[in-house]
Amino acid sequence: MRINADRLHESLRQLAQIGATPGGGVTRLALSSEDRTARDLLRRWLEEASLHLRVDDFGNMTGRRAGSESSAAVVMASHIDTVRCGGRYDGAYGVLGALEVMRTLNDLGVTTRKPLELVNWTNEEGVRFEPAMLASGAVAGRFSPDYVADRTDRAGLRFGDELARIGYKGDRAHRPGPVAAYLELHIEQGPVLEDAGIPVGVVEGIVGITWSEIVADGRADHAGPSPMPLRRDALVAAARMIAGVDDIARAIEGAVGTVGRIAAEPNVINTIPGKVTLSVDLRHPDAATLDRLMAALEHLARDVTALTGVTIGVNRFWTSEPTPFSTEVVDAVQAAADALGIATQRLWSGAGHDAKYMQEVAPSAMIFARSVNGLSHCEQEYSTPEDLEAGANVLLYAALRLAGIEGERISHTRG
Repeated sequence: MRINADRLHESLRQLAQIGATPGGGVTRLALSSEDRTARDLLRRWLEEASLHLRVDDFGNMTGRRAGSESSAAVVMASHIDTVRCGGRYDGAYGVLGALEVMRTLNDLGVTTRKPLELVNWTNEEGVRFEPAMLASGAVAGRFSPDYVADRTDRAGLRFGDELARIGYKGDRAHRPGPVAAYLELHIEQGPVLEDAGIPVGVVEGIVGITWSEIVADGRADHAGPSPMPLRRDALVAAARMIAGVDDIARAIEGAVGTVGRIAAEPNVINTIPGKVTLSVDLRHPDAATLDRLMAALEHLARDVTALTGVTIGVNRFWTSEPTPFSTEVVDAVQAAADALGIATQRLWSGAGHDAKYMQEVAPSAMIFARSVNGLSHCEQEYSTPEDLEAGANVLLYAALRLAGIEGERISHTRG
């Protein structure tokens, strides 16, 4: 039993045309018009696969394939929203890989004991509406419906209003689940598998992530008459913070730190910046170490304030704790790969995924396909057709191990 690789690649190609960028990537922000067009295409594919479609109050789309038992479902999920000028595989591969599992079972006339569900999560990236994994976090009870609806993008547009505008505001009763087990297929977005020469990763957990907003409050002034010793240049202070974030992360093994967004005011060539706002993304597999990184960031802010006279504020507004996955589901993924003869490596994800929140709801795990050069969140993101096929077949076999086949006993043990 194998997925139809040609059909999977063609589905990926068609979806990548929606929001396509000149450099071969995709810009398909959550709840944008491009997102609506992609959702409409996915809706058609789900209906053609005879899946029962429902849409919940956060816009999450769930396609259900009935089993022989009326029980909690084995859920396969990811997302189709992207970052700006992102890749064509991040998220989309997991959704369409799950769709291909459903199509394959239809082709072969296989009935599972437990139902299977495919989920397209809303706003996984958190690029347009912060924080990331917003809708899966809401389903897990981390965020209230009002909190989600009131998130605004940089233009001041509300999540709730945009969800209604694109026509995908559904009903609370249509949320995914109940969930017996959760699987998420994804490209690795890192270099570990390529470095090891391994096509598929068995993911044992997700590192901790914390996002902060830094505001450097100085004094705007004319660039000519203002002597250097008397300046309170917010951008100079921000530059020291940016360099310091890099130093902080490099000083602790396993840590990463990134300043990905910066805005200077008034942003004029002959005016000293009076205010700068920037983001800080810190990650580590250990929660206590993540707190140490934050403490170091706050200490840095005090030092920069003392040195420059610019007030530095630190607002830690979102944290996703380190999340180990279920041994049962991880073992099911490993057993699936072993049965297929596919080489694997165990690893933790350095990126956040909806599986983090779903682990709080039900036993969960992830499957990674190797990324060429470890690149993601860019137009150069690429995984080979062979590796994408291997990952999707592991998803198929893992789902069958967890859901069972009607009339057949499926072992959950490795081997």
